[in-house]
Amino acid sequence: MSLTSILSAEAIENAVKDCQAPDSFCYKKFFQLCGLSSKTPKEVRDVFQIIDEDSSGYIEESELKFFLQRFVPGARTLTEAETKTFISAADDNSDGRIGIDEFQAMVLP
Repeated sequence: MSLTSILSAEAIENAVKDCQAPDSFCYKKFFQLCGLSSKTPKEVRDVFQIIDEDSSGYIEESELKFFLQRFVPGARTLTEAETKTFISAADDNSDGRIGIDEFQAMVLP
């Protein structure tokens, strides 16, 4: 499964372009621009599984750093500050990683 089977390539490109500058990534805006926040819970879970590169059931800090590259190869990496902000926004149980339920709660309004 690929991200473009769930989200449109154009929406993904626009979302990644919007946060090209370092420290400009805003997860809420990104999820809206790429169309993820309007998808079904199952589709959000499918996207989570694509981002969870090691299939551990969690998105760890090391995977989150390359978050944008999962959407567009060659996109920039997230800065350390962006990565920490992203994790702290979703990590309800403070284990330092984002579980599938935490990701879904973060993405869907």
